[in-house]
Amino acid sequence: MTLSHDSDTSGRPVLLLHSTVCDRRQWDPQMAALAAAGFRAVRCDLPGYGDSPYPDELFDTAELVVGVLDDLGIETAAVVGSSGGGLVALEIAARWPQRVSSLALLCTAAPGMSPSPALHELWEREEALLEAGDVAAATDLNVATWVGPRAGSEARALVRQMQRHAFEVQLAAPPNAAKASPQWDLATITAPALLVSGAHDLPDFAAIAAALTSVLPAARHVSLDWAGHLPNLEDPAPVNELLLDLLRRE
Repeated sequence: MTLSHDSDTSGRPVLLLHSTVCDRRQWDPQMAALAAAGFRAVRCDLPGYGDSPYPDELFDTAELVVGVLDDLGIETAAVVGSSGGGLVALEIAARWPQRVSSLALLCTAAPGMSPSPALHELWEREEALLEAGDVAAATDLNVATWVGPRAGSEARALVRQMQRHAFEVQLAAPPNAAKASPQWDLATITAPALLVSGAHDLPDFAAIAAALTSVLPAARHVSLDWAGHLPNLEDPAPVNELLLDLLRRE
């Protein structure tokens, strides 16, 4: 399958990978800023999000994302990943290190992460609500958890729309669909990395950012005292500045 995606037509490529609370519309506030700075923004919907259907057979998310780059004729790109999209970004950088020029990871997940009690409780509450068929309540739970206090009403409404749609697509997934689990190692990553965390996020993600900063090459960690889990939507301007600073260093 080909993931649903869109792309600017010129400039140095920047691949944007959304959080699993969102879809590619998460990057609406970054598209114009990247284009104005001369970059080619590429964003795709991961399997089961936005306009990308849930596959009806075994699938490899990272390989499908790299397939988008192949279809666009892009050999190397900077990769920006948010939360679960950050985990996909790490996998791509580890499996295809020659294709990633730099990494920006916003409140990223990480391989083998062990959830805190707060995150574990969230997952249990979400699962119980979905099993009870209360998609609206599960959606509200995620918006309340993941959207930080600086976000405006439009950003909250967009996250609610994206999360609800993702739940609906994934609840209707074919019974034989499954994600492949290829082996990969953080040690093979060669791209310089920016790790961003938010003070209003669950503590798991600041801890992940700090841990990754100690193992990824030329990595630095920026903690945003105003941010929740989705800082690029909550207050785009300072996040755009961080991203452009990293990209201009290449």
